[in-house]
Amino acid sequence: MAMEISASLRSRLIAGNEREYGDGYAQLTFPTATGAQKALALRNEILNDLQGRITIGYGGTKLDCTRLSPGCRICAEGGWSCLFITGRCNCRCFYCPTGQSDNDLPTTNTVEFRTPADYVGYLERFGFRGASISGGEPLMNPKRSLAFVRAIKKHFGDRMHVWLYTNGTLANDEILRQLGDAGLDEIRFDIGATDYHLDKLRLATGIIPTVTVEIPAIPEDVQLLKAKMVEMRDAGVGYLNLHQLRLTPYNFEHLVARNYTFLHGEKVTVLESELAALELVRHSSDHNLGLPVNYCSFVFKNRYQGRAARLRNGRFMIKDHETLTENGYIRVLSLVGSPEAVERQERRFGDLAIDKKLWARGNSRGTLVIHPQLWGSVTWDDFRLLVGYAVTRQLSSVSYHNPFVTVPVSSGKSVIIERARAVADFELGEEARQGFAQAFLAGGRQSASAGHSAMPGEILQFETGLEGLQDYY
Repeated sequence: MAMEISASLRSRLIAGNEREYGDGYAQLTFPTATGAQKALALRNEILNDLQGRITIGYGGTKLDCTRLSPGCRICAEGGWSCLFITGRCNCRCFYCPTGQSDNDLPTTNTVEFRTPADYVGYLERFGFRGASISGGEPLMNPKRSLAFVRAIKKHFGDRMHVWLYTNGTLANDEILRQLGDAGLDEIRFDIGATDYHLDKLRLATGIIPTVTVEIPAIPEDVQLLKAKMVEMRDAGVGYLNLHQLRLTPYNFEHLVARNYTFLHGEKVTVLESELAALELVRHSSDHNLGLPVNYCSFVFKNRYQGRAARLRNGRFMIKDHETLTENGYIRVLSLVGSPEAVERQERRFGDLAIDKKLWARGNSRGTLVIHPQLWGSVTWDDFRLLVGYAVTRQLSSVSYHNPFVTVPVSSGKSVIIERARAVADFELGEEARQGFAQAFLAGGRQSASAGHSAMPGEILQFETGLEGLQDYY
């Protein structure tokens, strides 16, 4: 149900959470060891009760996967781009993770797009299959939102599933029909912004093909939501997506005031929110409501959306002697020995008629970087093994801090892909080296426990990624 992370990784995550919130960290209540055990027992009880009735997918981080909305399926498979059409919003929901006050240019991954044509070129160049219009509140800038939807659908047609997020307050028959005529495939309402009223949502049914409710799982509202689920279904809602509440500097005071229990992890999240979401999944299943409920956990979003971005960007920066891991990091295998050993190994590769693209000299005369295909041709007695990982990201302009490439997406727009070291290199002794090869170079994904105890546990997050819902601590 959850993957037990190493003590060193747990310590680093806790330290990162402390740094993020500084003096405010002392105001956060985290579970005691006993409290964490009780919460885990409750989570396991719900998951065990649902066993055989629902599908848990994506490394155990998302449920129910039996019926996901078209957009959620594309997102889970790594084919989604989210365009923040504006930074402004006309609501002030206590749970909102961002400032919602800037009227910036449309942005995704820090990259700005001045024209719809530039964004269409970006979607094409990077191979996306789904695009969403988000904010802020997109309907605060309806002309801009319509222009981007029209351009995307005109270029891609049915090849691109397009959806829009809205709090619904500005929705009316006219704008909804314009969006429908523009080809919008799906609209997602955050009814939490309007005290769960469905009147604006009902306007969209019959106009937009798929109507989805997407809200955070607010613990105090579980009973209200149970009653609302039938009303949603009868109003024409096709899917209910539930998110886990996440703490940010923008919602800090609001969430702390509610006396939630917070969880350490990749970011700070709310324990009660996850349990509330799981209870709503169980309620829908218990009562056969016919309303698919998707719990989109924070760890799913953080791990799988991040993985998709790394894989998408990594192909522009990877070298012939390197490989992309399942989790989207560029893996670098370095043999470290004497200059004479390096020369002997190069001659051996040459004698075996191995393609010279599969190895390269490192930063020193005593380093040779190799592709995993050469593993069995290495004279290991001559070398130490270093395993390194690099991560890629998109930028709007060159930082000049790291290697980069420029990727044109239209006649007037380019995207920068930058490569940076993700972690200090791991040095593997003989036992750890054998375990590493068994776990990650054996031609197929091994279980998390594959390999050898001598292998650093932290390697797993760069190779296959962590699995399971987050641990409670």
